[in-house]
Amino acid sequence: MNRLVWLIALLIGAPAQAQFKLPDLNINKLIDTAKGVVKATREIDENEEIAIGSDVAARLLGAAPLMNDLRVQRYVNNVGRWLATQSERPDLPWHFGVMDAPQLNAFAVPGGTIFITRGLLEKMHSEAELAGVLSHDLKAIQKGALAHLSAGAAGAALSNVNSEARNKLVAFGTEMYSRGLDKGDEFEADRLGVVIAARGGYDTYGLPAVLQSLQGMNAKDSAVALMFKTHPAPGERLDTLAAKMQPVLDSYSSQPQLRERFAMETKAAR
Repeated sequence: MNRLVWLIALLIGAPAQAQFKLPDLNINKLIDTAKGVVKATREIDENEEIAIGSDVAARLLGAAPLMNDLRVQRYVNNVGRWLATQSERPDLPWHFGVMDAPQLNAFAVPGGTIFITRGLLEKMHSEAELAGVLSHDLKAIQKGALAHLSAGAAGAALSNVNSEARNKLVAFGTEMYSRGLDKGDEFEADRLGVVIAARGGYDTYGLPAVLQSLQGMNAKDSAVALMFKTHPAPGERLDTLAAKMQPVLDSYSSQPQLRERFAMETKAAR
C-alpha cells in the first residue's frame, strides 16, 4: 500500500481500494443538475448517516485526492478534532482532510468528514483562520441531513451496498454537500462556527479574516467560482456576522492566532 493510499485509509476509515475504483466526479455538473426529492417520513439514524457519508467522501476523493503529506493532514486533523469536542456532536467519528486541489472550497460530508482544499489552506495565515473555517463546517453537518429521501429509498440503499438505490443516494448526498447550504443555514453556520472557535480557545476573528481575503478576489476567478456559487457573498457574510456577533467577536479577539505554528505545520502546502 503506497503512502497516499495508506493516508486515505487512515483518515476516512474506508477500504483504500474502494477509494480508487470510483469514477471521476464532476462536482459542477452535480450542482447544475440538482433535483428536488421527496422528504423522508423518518430521519436517517447516525449509523446510517455515517455509512452514507463514507461513500460520499469517497466520491469527493474521486474528483481530487488528498494531499500526499502526512504532516499537513495530521495537523488539520488535530485542529479539527479538538474543535469537534466543542461542537454539538463530539462523538461522531470525525475526519478532516486537505484535498490536493488549487480551487478554494470546503465540503462538510454526512457522518463527520470535512474536507478543505489546498487552495483554501494557502489563503490562510493562522491556525485561528483554519479553526474558523473548520468550525463553520462542523456546524454545517447536521444529524439527519440526508433525510430528504424517502424512507423506503434510504432503507433499500442501506441494505444493499451495490444497489442502484445506494448509488443514487450517494450521488444525491454528494450533490447536496457540494452545492452548500441554504443562505440562512450558511449564516447560522458562520455564527455558531465563531462560537465553536471561541470555545476552542482561538481568536474569533479567524473566520472573518478568511472572508475578507475571499472578498478581495474576483468572483469570476476559476479558483473561487465554485465557492462563490455554493456560499453567500463574503461581504454579505461579514455584514451578517458583524450585525449578530460583534460583541462575541470583540470579547474573544485576544485569544491566540497561532501564526507561527500554522506556518510551520502547513509549509508543504505553500
